Amino acid sequence: MVNEKVLELANKISKVKRSSKKEIKPNDWEYKVLEPVVTEEMAEIALCLEFRKPMSAEEVASKCGKSVEETSKILWQLAIDGIAFVNEIDGVDKYWYEIWVPGHMETIVNHPNRENIKDFKQIAEAFEGYGWKKAPITAGVFPVGTGAMRVIPIETAIEGETRRASYEEVSTYLNENTLFSVSNCSCRTSREAMGEGCGHLKEDMCIQLGHAAEYYIRTGRGRKITREEAFDIIKRAEENGLMHQIPNTDGPGKTHAICNCCGCSCYATRIAGLFNNNDMVRSNYVSKVDKDKCVACGECVSVCPVNALKLGQKLCTKTPIVEKKRVDFAHNTEWGEDKWNIDYRTNRENVVETGTSPCKTNCPAHISVQGYIKLASQGKYKEALELIKRENPFPAVCGRICPRKCESECTRGDIDEPVAIDEIKKFIAEQDLNTDSRYVPKLMHEYGKKIAVVGGGPSGLSCAFYLATDGYKVTVFEKQKVLGGMLTLGIPSYRLEKEVINAEIDILRELGVEFKTDVEVGKDVSLKELRGEGYEAFYVAIGAQLGRKLGIEGEDSKGVITGVDFLREVNLGNEMKLEGDIVVIGGGNVAIDVARTATRVGASKVDMFCLESKKEMPALEEEIEEALGEDIIINNSWGPKRILQENGCVVGIEFKKCISVLDKDGRFSPVFDENETKIVKASHILISVGQGMDWSSLLEGSKAELNPNNTIKADSFTLQTGEPDVFAGGDAFTGPRFAIDAIASGKEAAISIHRFVHPGQSLVYGRDRKSYHAFDKENLTLEGYDHITREKIDHVEGAKSKETFRDLRSTFTQDQIKKETERCLGCGATTTDEYQCIGCGACTTRCKFDAITLHRKYDAKSVPIEELKPIIVKATIRRKGVIAARKFKKIFVKNS
Repeated sequence: MVNEKVLELANKISKVKRSSKKEIKPNDWEYKVLEPVVTEEMAEIALCLEFRKPMSAEEVASKCGKSVEETSKILWQLAIDGIAFVNEIDGVDKYWYEIWVPGHMETIVNHPNRENIKDFKQIAEAFEGYGWKKAPITAGVFPVGTGAMRVIPIETAIEGETRRASYEEVSTYLNENTLFSVSNCSCRTSREAMGEGCGHLKEDMCIQLGHAAEYYIRTGRGRKITREEAFDIIKRAEENGLMHQIPNTDGPGKTHAICNCCGCSCYATRIAGLFNNNDMVRSNYVSKVDKDKCVACGECVSVCPVNALKLGQKLCTKTPIVEKKRVDFAHNTEWGEDKWNIDYRTNRENVVETGTSPCKTNCPAHISVQGYIKLASQGKYKEALELIKRENPFPAVCGRICPRKCESECTRGDIDEPVAIDEIKKFIAEQDLNTDSRYVPKLMHEYGKKIAVVGGGPSGLSCAFYLATDGYKVTVFEKQKVLGGMLTLGIPSYRLEKEVINAEIDILRELGVEFKTDVEVGKDVSLKELRGEGYEAFYVAIGAQLGRKLGIEGEDSKGVITGVDFLREVNLGNEMKLEGDIVVIGGGNVAIDVARTATRVGASKVDMFCLESKKEMPALEEEIEEALGEDIIINNSWGPKRILQENGCVVGIEFKKCISVLDKDGRFSPVFDENETKIVKASHILISVGQGMDWSSLLEGSKAELNPNNTIKADSFTLQTGEPDVFAGGDAFTGPRFAIDAIASGKEAAISIHRFVHPGQSLVYGRDRKSYHAFDKENLTLEGYDHITREKIDHVEGAKSKETFRDLRSTFTQDQIKKETERCLGCGATTTDEYQCIGCGACTTRCKFDAITLHRKYDAKSVPIEELKPIIVKATIRRKGVIAARKFKKIFVKNS
């Protein structure tokens, strides 16, 4: 049933007459935002209020014919509910009404008692829907500086700009006011109520000033803060990648609030991000990139609220890259849905169409390789370490075991040899092993919620690291007695010493992560019991620590063991003495580790047999070379047929010739010549042909499911399983991969868990999908570059290395670092769309190279709302004329 008085009030606030063309009707959002909170009696009183003309209860009572006492009570309720503003003026409370936005939509959404409202979701939807209703008709008719909300640049971004004005400085507004409050962000409150939050939380985000602060404090919408606290909130917002906007209806240099906004939930920023009507909200500034300084680290791209920045390239090309010139704008073109970006919350792009540097693209974690190389070249090793840790909390570990996908695609390799990226990273990461120089991230929040990580390997530890830096109470449950997972138990110390792993895990302890080893979840404690202890989400990253068998005759003989089990026993320090001839089955990196470890525990001779030819072997080339250097014999293109035994003990193995490994479609389907066989004597056989998961009772009673290959089913992007509070990643989800892949999924899981444990947050909206692609190297012009010899570490003789479990490989010297970092071509650079940019300056806070700056392009000032109408009318007429002229010109050109 429609409340006619409330409908009348909606029309009054909208400044439209009933029965007119623009009349507000019951299905309009202006009515729907009022309907859940305004009674007929309240509406009668509210209809007596005036726009921005404060009135006392006595004045209102005389207009509506009610007693002062009754009128005062209802006016106060209207203020509480957000339908009237109140201030004490000359010792008397006075009330008035405002515009919808910025105004009543925000104050109603920020209701101090939202839980008591019968349909708060309707209110949230009304705020969101109002923008959809109004934004399209504003296209091109609000000149720069006249929109209802306006971006104010981050002040440090314009400090060197001589043309800046005081109304462009956040500090001006804070210093000129004496009363401050802070409240929840109304946009994010609305999004959250609809289940569409973006992970940027609403609490303590928006600052009110002067009369607005008084209203917010008195009605319980905000809490009183000092000027110093206001500055701290501004600083914290900037550190979290947020931007500033102000309500822009009070006139030049005046505002009653400073909002700290994100591009993925803010309704004002949506005018730019979705409707592409950027002039309506922009500041006077635009960003510019100095490509000579830029290293394509991507930090600016990640925080740009409107995706105006993307990674590109700066190397010369054979075919010039022509940037598409924007000719259609909201002020000169009919601006319908074909000009909008409807999916702006999910289709964010990191890279321009023509691609960016291959090192960042090919790294599974998309670490800013160019960035940390540049910082290292400047001797800024701790800053380089900080940059790496934005995506990889274990650089010292990865510096020793990384597959170096960045190097394999390095553009420098097309000139001479790839940059020794991994050795540079290893040198930088040495800082992490020293307690005096290590980088421990600053805790950004203090959420305090309890999260359980099941599995203390690289993926679980990565997830724990990023959750801990976000202020969560994280506990890692590890069923083994030691932490590190396959880093500790599957990788030999001569490749990755335990001190290195433990040093980086110690940083997690400094961040407050709790570790419970020798505890198997599912056996010693269940997920249900952990929920009872207050854990709100789980990350399952148990790895692939189960060795696979071959399924052939004699496999149960004494002396046959999986390579995974063998490495675990050795790494745990358990007695594992091998004697005689050892056969290792498998051709991957783990098989190489098994073979090299066997030589160190007493084997007199080690033979590896694998299905693949030498070119097809999955092991890295350098791993193969190191194995050969330690006198390990690799026998290619042979598959096991049966194991020979005597009295239950292995004595040998029969192999058959492998003709091919893959079928025509590239699927694993080996073909053998059964007539070509050979028998090899062996006292022990170590099987390293793959790994699996041991789930035991971990998932018992949950809705999480497994795939046919025993990996867990989870969403490929969010990593959420069929059990909503259980997320999974690493090898348990993907199957065996490299540590860096597991680390990357750990970070993504942390992002999902952060969103999951806060009600109303979407797991996908506003999230970086990290979709990278490299430029076409065939189109590069690489002539003219010096051929600089790649720096190398000293070679370790196999005869020496196989005698110890110590890692004998050296690290670059500072002189080598200086020389090697100079070899980087600096392939990539950030590009900026000057129209899309709204001049917030968030990009400048992340750039460590002074490569991106704000420059003043416009000279617009705010216009008081009372003076705005003639400006809009004039702009509307001018826009119609421009559009008509362009249409005529197109027709004339077409017909001539």
